[in-house]
Amino acid sequence: MKLAERIGRLGVESAFDVLVKARALEAQGRSVVHLEIGEPDFPTPAHIVEAAKEALDQGWTHYGPTQGLPDLRESIAGYISRSRGIHVGPQHVCVVPGGKPIIYFPLIALLEEGDEVIYPNPGFPIYESMIRFLGAKPVPMPLVESRGFSFDLDLFRDRLNDRTKLVILNSPQNPTGGVIPRDDVRAIAEMLRDRDVMVLSDEIYSRIHYGTEPPVSITTFPGMLEKTILLDGFSKTYAMTGWRMGYGVMPEWLVTAVNKLMVNSNSCTASFTQRAGIAALEGPQEAVDQMVAEFRRRRDAFCKGLNEIPGFRCALPGGAFYAFPNVTGTGMHSKELADFLLYEAGVSCLNGGGFGEFGEGYIRFSYANSLENLMEAVERIRKVSAQWSRRPALAGSEV
Repeated sequence: MKLAERIGRLGVESAFDVLVKARALEAQGRSVVHLEIGEPDFPTPAHIVEAAKEALDQGWTHYGPTQGLPDLRESIAGYISRSRGIHVGPQHVCVVPGGKPIIYFPLIALLEEGDEVIYPNPGFPIYESMIRFLGAKPVPMPLVESRGFSFDLDLFRDRLNDRTKLVILNSPQNPTGGVIPRDDVRAIAEMLRDRDVMVLSDEIYSRIHYGTEPPVSITTFPGMLEKTILLDGFSKTYAMTGWRMGYGVMPEWLVTAVNKLMVNSNSCTASFTQRAGIAALEGPQEAVDQMVAEFRRRRDAFCKGLNEIPGFRCALPGGAFYAFPNVTGTGMHSKELADFLLYEAGVSCLNGGGFGEFGEGYIRFSYANSLENLMEAVERIRKVSAQWSRRPALAGSEV
């Protein structure tokens, strides 16, 4: 027996591979600062944990509706309506185990072989993985450092054609931390409004931003709500990565298809975690605000430190908890540098090229670690920087 050919088209997330290497070094007695994994280092807020405990005691341990508990879908619809300034109802909400099913299921439902999907590059690796798996054509959209890692709108217009079936947006963005400016989102909406195309708007980091105004959702522009799958969840906002609970907000005709795929794969999302989700959305939000404030403090100090290292140029990210410095000035390719920092400096980070071809020349650090550890990482990198300070810079210092 051999595996089906389509399995060879699946990609992976390099963060988990790097974590294994880092743990192996620690097993040998080496000290490693972990800046590779993208999850908040804060505990899940206590009132959410208590709600889950109460749910278990009350017997929320059996199958629930495939689409999600009605009370939770009502809470999600209210939250999305308030936070985005739109109107959606519980009939538009699908609750799923984590955010990835809202990438996977709608793509299965929408794409035929040969359809084209425009997606951000560098970007979350699962976008390209799913596009290729389904036999569609990935069309990478380079993110431009000088535009805050937003699209080149002229290039975006050029890449749209009659075969374009889906456009993926992610703001705030992984791995760059970039936030798409309102005017750019408006321009994208105007280009897509009259086309037979859907949008997957990955807004999983929507609450983790550092501007005076929240990132704008493309759903807020005329004609776009009925063309958009909005992806959000609990993992990043409420430090609930292990709880595996996300959701999508989408047109009802697509909800029906996603429900069919849920029935055929997961049956439903765990009931007691959904009860905790209600507590997350309707309970106190101070823990979220405090977490974001601490991320801002870390971002400011860490990026300042990186910019003082020879060969590094780090834009200040507008959201999420990632720094994505341009490292072409070191004269080393991204993977070479990431490996060097792990084995020589004891700093675990990710090769920007692992997020797509246009991530070459960058590396990703997650600053979801203590300020003390972040400053230790900066100092370790500074100490080894002499080994590249005399190399010539690589060409192509910006995507």
